[in-house]
Amino acid sequence: MYRMLRPSALFAALLAALLFCLPASAAGEERWRAVWVSTVYNLDYPSAATPDAAVLRREADAILDGCTQMGMNAVIFQVRPSADAFYPSEIFPWSVYLTGSQQTAPEEGFDPLAYWLEGAHARGLELHAWCNPYRITKQGEEEFRALAENHPARLHPDWVVRHTDGNYYFDPGVPAVRRLVNDGVREILENYEVDGIHLDDYFYPSPEFDDAGSFQRYGGGFGSRDNWRRNNVNLLIKELGETVRASGREAAFGVSPAGIWANAASLPDGSQTAGGETYFFHFADSKKWVENGWIDYICPQIYWQIGHDKADYETLVRWWSSVAEGTGVRLYIGMADYRAGEKDPQSPWYGIEAIEDQLRLNLSIPQIEGEAHFRYRLMAANTELKHYYARLYGG
Repeated sequence: MYRMLRPSALFAALLAALLFCLPASAAGEERWRAVWVSTVYNLDYPSAATPDAAVLRREADAILDGCTQMGMNAVIFQVRPSADAFYPSEIFPWSVYLTGSQQTAPEEGFDPLAYWLEGAHARGLELHAWCNPYRITKQGEEEFRALAENHPARLHPDWVVRHTDGNYYFDPGVPAVRRLVNDGVREILENYEVDGIHLDDYFYPSPEFDDAGSFQRYGGGFGSRDNWRRNNVNLLIKELGETVRASGREAAFGVSPAGIWANAASLPDGSQTAGGETYFFHFADSKKWVENGWIDYICPQIYWQIGHDKADYETLVRWWSSVAEGTGVRLYIGMADYRAGEKDPQSPWYGIEAIEDQLRLNLSIPQIEGEAHFRYRLMAANTELKHYYARLYGG
């Protein structure tokens, strides 16, 4: 008896067929299918802070199995959410999101990063270590006062700025801060065979950052504080790329910036959009990182639907494709899976059709070599989305 497929199932079948017919560079194992696993606020892992090694192992296994079942081939695991560590470090204290205290190690000598890495590789998954370079706190003064005595922010208060949002950040304008971030990445690479080092979109928190002192001290030769700030972030990206390549590891260095570099109304080379501009707000010149080949991959977070009036998905993926073309830097798209499944039928994110449409578009653009999906727990909780990926990728 003939059975009519639902539109989402029909698309999944057609897209799977298309994937099968594509060359290896665009399909199969070489097409990146990554999932972000957030540890900040215990969003994905662990479900609650605990030193219990058995719980930490069990939850890691469940997530890695879930990624495999959805047909993904890479995990972006947040190992440094806030100047802390999900691995034994001589530089950063244990993460409060891991055990509940920066002073407390997991029981049984458990090393989360080592366990995740071994488990990922056993399942055929890449593991990219996701670090936040500048953030110290997410909960303001109370969290800052609770930092461990050996925390770099405690040891070097002159590196720290309290921002207008009430949180604390390392000052990107202080050269010693770049060395700290580089040392932290080097420590990971020396001890773990990770497949990549990954940064997200958190650079300067906003233009209101109070760095007048460091600008006066280190900003000589820059007539504009904005240009100096961009240069500080550029130096970090360039130096991190050099650190990764000098490690001898087969590891990639990638960054996932906010989706809009700049609007064309602000900079002639920008996109035909009208949204927040990371060039001006976070002082992240992500276009330059690609053009100069300082990174191995770029994964812009394009978290709007096709047809959005200010930040159209198609406009942005085509703009990023033109930026990446011919540079040797791989282009992956950061996708807003967390938005799929809204209950309002009038919402563009009702069901999973928006994600389906975006994947269809991605596959039609040769420069796009894969996607990263944000984020694990919300994907796993969306039954329709989870089953869709399992059908699509054969997980």
